[in-house]
Amino acid sequence: MRILITGGAGFVGSHLCDHFVDREDHVICMDNLCTGTRGNIAHLEGKPNFEYARQDVSEFIKVDGDLDAVLHFASPASPIDYLKIPIQTLKVGALGTHNALGLAKAKGAKFLLASTSEVYGDPLVNPQPETYWGNVNPVGPRGVYDEAKRFAEAMTMAYHRYHGLDTRIARIFNTYGPRMRRDDGRVVPTFVNQAREGKDITVFGDGSQTRSFCYVSDLIEGIVLLLESDEHLPVNLGNSDEMSVLEFAEKVLELTGSMSRIIHKDLPEDDPKVRRPDISKAKKVLGWSPDTSLDEGLNRYMESLK
Repeated sequence: MRILITGGAGFVGSHLCDHFVDREDHVICMDNLCTGTRGNIAHLEGKPNFEYARQDVSEFIKVDGDLDAVLHFASPASPIDYLKIPIQTLKVGALGTHNALGLAKAKGAKFLLASTSEVYGDPLVNPQPETYWGNVNPVGPRGVYDEAKRFAEAMTMAYHRYHGLDTRIARIFNTYGPRMRRDDGRVVPTFVNQAREGKDITVFGDGSQTRSFCYVSDLIEGIVLLLESDEHLPVNLGNSDEMSVLEFAEKVLELTGSMSRIIHKDLPEDDPKVRRPDISKAKKVLGWSPDTSLDEGLNRYMESLK
């Protein structure tokens, strides 16, 4: 296959590049390095079935030759990024998705959208099934990311229904693993690096808000299975094991042997109180569920930091 991965120099995108290059597909990695880095794909450059193109997909996407699939992963994905660059976040969700869909239509290629659990907002049901429409504040600070992804899903389904485009939508829940930026603000790299450096671990609120954590290799397997399926409606991909943020902080202290203190800060506006995927559909339609335990995944991640 000949595959375009937008945002391919990012955390998840670079692992996808690895998968398809190793499978001997031809991969075009497109990234403007807004939040991604060439270091994530340096080991692939020079391989005959890999090429890198620096383009801003919000402005245009130009790819010569045929394409079998377009995987649209370009977007800031952590609060520290999308709160810093809100306009670019909205543009890549809207204009970038439109451009990527238009390219897939022109090439007769499959299209897969990387959506997010954030489409559920601060949910009123737990766990969150794909049938839940969400509880999102469209004018809050996090709305720039939440609504960009909700719009991207609507645009993807419009192309599927109106143009007959062969589309997929992955709703990705909290994922972690090697190549996460140390300073990207998400809870796994933040807590792990604070613990390793002996700094205070900063828990927002009282820490009772819940999260679930999926190791990146499990997620990649789910994305590939979704791409190869015939499912057009959204599918949750994540780990359904739920724990509080405070429990996670204590787990990090246990695994690192750190003497760091846990301190509390004010809870950010619209921060979700619960986050846990209902993965019944992924199990049924894809035959997929994650199998990496939190201890195993965190140990792998911490080993990668060395």
